[in-house]
Amino acid sequence: MDNYGNEIEDIEVNLVIDAIFQSYGYDFKNYFRASFTRRLRNFKVLNNFNHISDIIPFILYDSGNFNKLLNAISVTVTEMFRDPFIYKYIREKVIPYLNTYPTINIWVAGCATGEEAYSIAILLKEENILDKVNIYATDINTNSLDIAKEGVYSSEEMKLSTRNYQRSGANRSFSEYYHTNYGNSILNKELREKIIFNQHNLVSDASFNEMHFIICRNVLIYFNKKLQNRVIGLFNDSLIHNGFLCLGTKEDIRYSDYAEKFIVKGREERIFQKKQQDVEL
Repeated sequence: MDNYGNEIEDIEVNLVIDAIFQSYGYDFKNYFRASFTRRLRNFKVLNNFNHISDIIPFILYDSGNFNKLLNAISVTVTEMFRDPFIYKYIREKVIPYLNTYPTINIWVAGCATGEEAYSIAILLKEENILDKVNIYATDINTNSLDIAKEGVYSSEEMKLSTRNYQRSGANRSFSEYYHTNYGNSILNKELREKIIFNQHNLVSDASFNEMHFIICRNVLIYFNKKLQNRVIGLFNDSLIHNGFLCLGTKEDIRYSDYAEKFIVKGREERIFQKKQQDVEL
């Protein structure tokens, strides 16, 4: 695409962003532009549109079409116990600290189809503290949330999850946590009922107060620096003093306005602890 074509496409993308905001209240202007544009291009091709701007009338007059676009824009790739070394750290370093509290609140932000939230629930069960934990899992994508609530995954997904689980310091058989039915794996009712799944927009919605642990992995990479800073501020406001924050392996807080409010506990794991009244522990 030549420079003129890039300029036209950029105008079209801005028009789509404005149409979404004016009609539905979702603000995508601070999403990482290259990734957002790529997803709009894919959506254009899948729907046989000639131009990105053709998306505008498609969504303006049909909220169902908008939901299709929203799902396409916000779709994420995830798996249970992804990056097992992180879960090993959480098991060995974070959970023992959390266990000192009588009640524990955990927020899995950008939970996608729920695999990460269920992974945390399994860890907590194995450490015998699941009963005193409230797990809130949120995402902008309602379609993903519907999948998460069902807790049903393909057998192929569970094979990968099993391998990840075994590398995370596990001490049980992963098959204890699900049963199979018609080629799918269904997570146990105890796990499904322990997690509260709700829609939440990190761009515009308010903080969750009194959180002891927030996990938000591989979400900030889709935001520009301004929005990343806003979301880290949201997490800072949501955490209690000494609470923990876990980001994706390619994400960090060091260049945000809130870097000095946290201690790096696991650099490779991207796990940070909020300071006690800005005094290092």
